[in-house]
Amino acid sequence: MKNLLPRHYVFLGLFVLTALVMSLNIKLDVEVSENTKRLYGFIDSLPENSYLIVSFDHEASSIPEIKPIATALLKHAFSKGHKLIGLSLFSEGTLIGYRLMSEIGREYDRKYGQDYVYLGFKPQYIAAILSMGESIPKTFPKDYLGNKYSDIPILSGIENYDDVSAVLSIADGSLTTHWIEYAGMRYNIAVVAGVAAAMVTTYDPYLEAGQMHSMIGGLRGAAEYEKMLGYDGGGARAMLAQTTAHLYVILMIIIGNVIYFRNRKKGIS
Repeated sequence: MKNLLPRHYVFLGLFVLTALVMSLNIKLDVEVSENTKRLYGFIDSLPENSYLIVSFDHEASSIPEIKPIATALLKHAFSKGHKLIGLSLFSEGTLIGYRLMSEIGREYDRKYGQDYVYLGFKPQYIAAILSMGESIPKTFPKDYLGNKYSDIPILSGIENYDDVSAVLSIADGSLTTHWIEYAGMRYNIAVVAGVAAAMVTTYDPYLEAGQMHSMIGGLRGAAEYEKMLGYDGGGARAMLAQTTAHLYVILMIIIGNVIYFRNRKKGIS
């Protein structure tokens, strides 16, 4: 303990405070934004058995932020009886997407090959997006598990974007842009997204221009979506921890400034 520096106590205080707040199971009351309402309304209004392409376009490092977003969106889609076609245009998101889709599919008693399928990873994302616009079977001759496209019941009659209601891009970077520009604009398919908070301003112009239908962003977006679905999930819990940490940092800044000015007044450098 003698070797502990002031910053060590600051970090310890953050840990203790966050753990205490989380253990008390405090619930934050978030106000649902118009963007979240629009995305929720879009998925909710699709006819049952509508087909959605869900693309996991993110790195493994962004899982803490991206997973609550993806979980909420997948829960909503499965609860409405939609058919999901999963894939990834980013190699790191491939296995993550498959595991998450399978986990939530089992939660809603959905069967692989009949209610959802996972096509896996395809490199050269622009070429892949354009190729799917012409022929999804030629772009993905087999699914992630090695099954032939023609042998998978859910994919019967699914040839290209004309047979799909929308593309849902779950991303931590700019890959959603390519879905908008090369799938949405060229093939006239609706593009919706769940993105990392840092990317929200990047996609705002696409929303304003009507090139992207709707999106949710960051842990706040996930918490809002969970509220509309009526459950407390990873988004709400992470928002609580994040809010606690932010308030703690503000408190430390105030305390630090008070100490600094008191010491300066006393002539202590």
